[in-house]
Amino acid sequence: MKRILCAIAILCGVAGQVLAASKPNVVIFLADDSGWGDYSFSGNTQVRTPNIDSIARGGASLDRFYVCSVCSPTRAEFLTGRYHSRTGVRGVSTGQERMNTDEKTFADAFKAAGYATGAFGKWHNGSQWPYHPNARGFDEYYGFTSGHWGEYFDPPLDHNGQPVRGKGYIADDLTTHAIEFIEKNRTKPFLCYVPFNTPHSPWAVPQEYWQRFRNQPLALRGTDSKQESIDQTRCALAMMENLDTNVGRVLGRLKELNLADNTIVIYFSDNGPNGHRWNGGMKGTKGSVDEGGVRSVFFIRWPGGGIQPGTVVKEITGAIDLLPTLTAMTGVKRVGDKALDGRNFSPLLLRGREAGWEQRIIFSHQNGSVSARSQQYRLDQRGALFDMLADPGQTKDIATDQPDVATQMADAVAAWRAEVLPKSKDNRPYPVGYEEFPRTPLPARDGVPHGGVKRSANAPNSSYFVNWTSLDDTMTWDIAVNTSGTYDVEILYTCPIADADSTIELEFNGAKLTGQVTPGWNPPLYTNQDTIPRPNGESRMKEFRPLGLGPMRLEKGHGLLTMRALKIPGQSVMDVRQLNLTLRR
Repeated sequence: MKRILCAIAILCGVAGQVLAASKPNVVIFLADDSGWGDYSFSGNTQVRTPNIDSIARGGASLDRFYVCSVCSPTRAEFLTGRYHSRTGVRGVSTGQERMNTDEKTFADAFKAAGYATGAFGKWHNGSQWPYHPNARGFDEYYGFTSGHWGEYFDPPLDHNGQPVRGKGYIADDLTTHAIEFIEKNRTKPFLCYVPFNTPHSPWAVPQEYWQRFRNQPLALRGTDSKQESIDQTRCALAMMENLDTNVGRVLGRLKELNLADNTIVIYFSDNGPNGHRWNGGMKGTKGSVDEGGVRSVFFIRWPGGGIQPGTVVKEITGAIDLLPTLTAMTGVKRVGDKALDGRNFSPLLLRGREAGWEQRIIFSHQNGSVSARSQQYRLDQRGALFDMLADPGQTKDIATDQPDVATQMADAVAAWRAEVLPKSKDNRPYPVGYEEFPRTPLPARDGVPHGGVKRSANAPNSSYFVNWTSLDDTMTWDIAVNTSGTYDVEILYTCPIADADSTIELEFNGAKLTGQVTPGWNPPLYTNQDTIPRPNGESRMKEFRPLGLGPMRLEKGHGLLTMRALKIPGQSVMDVRQLNLTLRR
């Protein structure tokens, strides 16, 4: 009997290995605001990124890989395989970052194929259900759903729709949760997506990393060195070394669990560098549709899948290619029937140039500016043409020397604009009240201030409403209530102690709820968050506490949710970071 049991165990183990081999795991690292030049693999001698570089050295590097010029559009493109404008994503805040609910992600496909799916980090494609990552194919989510985040140490985060408090430095904490997910699901296929939020500002990094760079001279400078902030560059590089440490933590755990050979590991960034620093002489930074704003490193490793170490792919590829490539490499059936813009580039990884790769053009769009990249040329947003093989820094316009190429690419841009870019304004309301996800956050980012009310900084992400001093002041959220019912209302607030006891009213389509702003709660602005001062456009944060306003009956329908003051005994009402509506079950 003992021999039989041992034989069964061996057979089960072999069967498990065969099953695992037929369904490789997938780990995707996405950096935030890291430029092509922020890696030692790219030739930057001022920074050490051995763990990230090891993915390329042990697998393949895509030498000309293109993303968008800002965060949420890139995320939408690689999640769906479609240009971001098709998916409903038009910007990075105030609702423009949301993917339409009829879009299907690669996580939807992997979940349908039986994979455990988890995301750990910056989502930036919608906060409310059904935009939340738990509604887009991820069983497990830990991170923040906004774009820019103002707290990097012990930050407020979201765990499957519920508020939690992170522990320690945010990149370290996200990595810990990703590793726990891998450990929990090590006996079955898993998809682990780790969208870091570094080296995005605010400029904050653990001291052990900052001390390496604090007084380091910089021999490599940005293309436009006059606009470079030396301390910001130093901090960005320190954040990169912390990021490299965390990538190494995940790679090390995969090896310890004997999962490395059957795990596809991918690393790339979401746009160009968030500042003027060394980037290989390319033109443009984050927000630009020039080469430096949209070119990213892309490293992929799969030891058991036939990718030879040190492979370099010269053909142009992009974020739109990841969904068709990953589903092809894993044998996962795609979910959804919308036409894709991306291509499966796995033949380039496995067979190289002889795969018969057809020539193509990849388009980059930001705020109405469109550039186009072919294998050899880039047509910029002004119509200037550059030979990227001879002139990678885009210094000489050759449109008059190559009129046929310039005309061909200009015609392609015009056709792309007509087909892809939206023709109307974004008027989607914020959804409220889904039974499968009863708590709906309505952050100040998604609201509109009126009267004297202002945001705490120009950038809406991670901002809060301030200067609420008059009975004429209001703040509104354009919402659509999905389920009629009773909702518990909560406000994340601060209020000077002397100004407590204002009476406020919340109103929606004739239904009203009144309450008192009490007790006073006036914490200081954080002083322990920043390594170097944050830019003026970013809010300085503080601890907000929940104020329970009580239950409110909301009927299904669309309208403005309005908050106003009925009585102000002091100088101000309160500062408001977020309004939460929780449907009673």
